[in-house]
Amino acid sequence: MPDPEETLDEREAVARLNEALALQYRSALQYSIVAATLRGIEAQALGPQLTEFGDEELSDARRLIEKIVSFGGEPTPEVAELRFHPAPTAAIAWLIECEQAAVDALQAAIEPSGREGRSEALEHLLEHLILRKQHQVDFLNRAIS
Repeated sequence: MPDPEETLDEREAVARLNEALALQYRSALQYSIVAATLRGIEAQALGPQLTEFGDEELSDARRLIEKIVSFGGEPTPEVAELRFHPAPTAAIAWLIECEQAAVDALQAAIEPSGREGRSEALEHLLEHLILRKQHQVDFLNRAIS
């Protein structure tokens, strides 16, 4: 019988993935809010990139939902808190805060993954999402520096 630490804890994985999913939904929507409400030079310079980031966030939400369902879970319909900031710097700072929280939640979802083949696949998926999000955070930090 395999060591329990080596096997995927589906229940805990689903719980943690759902925590990340609520933040993932927020990321997709928050990027859309900021991209659509920027004005002036910020809209011209950042709007298309933020729209692209939002589209990628929605694709990643679907990946998380598929993984939750594959483990026998139900995806949360809950969305983490959204905000509107009329000032571009404040809006981007909020995006950074949102993405950092999402990265932390994705990282936490790796722990119950174990060492099985499907566990490794989950871990690699989460690492890929973290890598992409961190790239976005780096872009956003450069935008307000």
